[in-house]
Amino acid sequence: MNAVNYQKELEKIIAGLEGQKGRRLFLHSCCAPCSSYVLEYICSSFFITVFYYNPNISSSEEYRKRAEEQQRLIKAYNSEMEAGIRKGNPIEIVEGDYEPQRFYEAARGYEDCPEGGERCFRCYELRLRETARRAKEGDYDFFCTTLTISPLKNARKLNEIGLALGEEYGVAWLPSDFKKRNGGRRSVELSAEYGLYRQNYCGCGYSLRNVEN
Repeated sequence: MNAVNYQKELEKIIAGLEGQKGRRLFLHSCCAPCSSYVLEYICSSFFITVFYYNPNISSSEEYRKRAEEQQRLIKAYNSEMEAGIRKGNPIEIVEGDYEPQRFYEAARGYEDCPEGGERCFRCYELRLRETARRAKEGDYDFFCTTLTISPLKNARKLNEIGLALGEEYGVAWLPSDFKKRNGGRRSVELSAEYGLYRQNYCGCGYSLRNVEN
């Protein structure tokens, strides 16, 4: 069985939307650096609302720092688009509730799983479920996540979860593998250009423990 090329699937959808106006995307974002390339890449194809929802971040101080960086990047992009420096549609942002207890409930029993294993998959599902629910509630055309830009995240699993939740909630999942087409490298360039804070762990205490060890 051939593996699905999610980047090509995304390109097909974008090509099919050419000439159509007003398509709305509810985009879950884990952080400003990961969203930098994603927003640059697709903000001309959709009207995007960034959904900052990351209950996995164990430290409230870390959470706020990342949330503020996300807001700062979007403000900069919108200013550049208004000035004609950058092409694309205006970007909105919605911040979800900071509820780390939901992450710990999802991770219960999987605390000692290796990074990138079942505990991470449950975290994906937690964040994407809330994204799908909000996307349905807001009558968006698509929902998606920036998480596939990371080489440390399982893009196949993210897309499988997203597709299943899309069917459950009745809102279209936008497939992606944003690390492709040099997306990861471009996010590093943009992070340097805008002076974005780039963390070295996903946010949860378990991943921080792995970094420290």
